[in-house]
Amino acid sequence: MRGRDVASIVKELQGKIEKQIDFPPGYYPTYGGQFENLKEAQARLSIAVPVALLLILMLLFFTFSSIKQSILIFMAIPMASIGGVFALLLRGMPFSISAGVGFIALFGVAVLNGIVLVAEFNRLKKDGLTDLFQIVLTGTRERLRPVLMTAAVASLGFLPMALATSAGAEVQKPLATVVIGGLLSSTLLTLFVLPCLYIYFEKIGSKRLNASSI
Repeated sequence: MRGRDVASIVKELQGKIEKQIDFPPGYYPTYGGQFENLKEAQARLSIAVPVALLLILMLLFFTFSSIKQSILIFMAIPMASIGGVFALLLRGMPFSISAGVGFIALFGVAVLNGIVLVAEFNRLKKDGLTDLFQIVLTGTRERLRPVLMTAAVASLGFLPMALATSAGAEVQKPLATVVIGGLLSSTLLTLFVLPCLYIYFEKIGSKRLNASSI
């Protein structure tokens, strides 16, 4: 059983009990301790994550006053999730409560990088640049260092936790692994995919504007 997570052990145990043991009427097994704490934490997390995502989307809308750009920046979240999931798989770690908390922390940093980039695009557009390709090239070049610094500082800060072997490492390692892996993917995708999506969204908006004016 060493090196395995509580959920998989209990699931295997439940399967064996159902197949091999016949309980008299009125008798049934219960599973407490760490497994009970895990179930309660999962229930809380199933509420906390959607609430956090909703709050992020609302704050983005209040900041940019645009549903289109709010959704554009919000797309940094699935980009970050890709890296977090792959990092857990590469290290052979199951999804745990600490990993879930790591995803929430990761979403905040990923969205921050998206805000930095899109805000710069909007500033350049406001200053008079009209060519979308020039806007994204200039904006990405100007904000490359802040985006990389944000990701590097957060990743290096979590690196000791990801490599920890002392007491409490089983809690620290999944959280840090998710954050570091997610930041690697979200930073690359933010710098390459987000500018492309910005051009696509702006072209759709301009087409609709031209159609309504006609």
